[in-house]
Amino acid sequence: MRRTDRASLLVHVSPAEAFRALIDPDALLTWLPPAGMRGRFERFDLRAGGGYRLVLTYDDPSGAPGKTTADADVSDVRIIEVVPGERIVQAVTFVGDDTGIAGVMTMEWRVRDTPEGAEVTIEARDVPPGIRARDHATGITSSLANLAAHLEP
Repeated sequence: MRRTDRASLLVHVSPAEAFRALIDPDALLTWLPPAGMRGRFERFDLRAGGGYRLVLTYDDPSGAPGKTTADADVSDVRIIEVVPGERIVQAVTFVGDDTGIAGVMTMEWRVRDTPEGAEVTIEARDVPPGIRARDHATGITSSLANLAAHLEP
């Protein structure tokens, strides 16, 4: 059964500054890879109808084998919608032979203005059953912590 995973974090910057970090490729490579991973784009066109291919490589694959290769997770992302300053909706397909990760997961990144700064929420819908809930929660939370560190050095 597929599920929805979500997490949010308050960052003490303007919503505009937070949103820029969601669309800039250099910023994304700084905050998006969870702890223990590094990322690179094979292509990048973040606009509605565009997309990107992201390769996340494990620093130490021995404890967490990759979904695509022994040391990497590769995803093809199609951008469904971009509402400047507010949200990005993406269709994520993991590359690999494992049927547990097959299918399309919808990721929505939202930025909401609050009196203290910007609340950034990541919501993943239709998460493939091969992605364990605990691992996904750890990854999303780690990415959000990286985002805060990037925006609030």
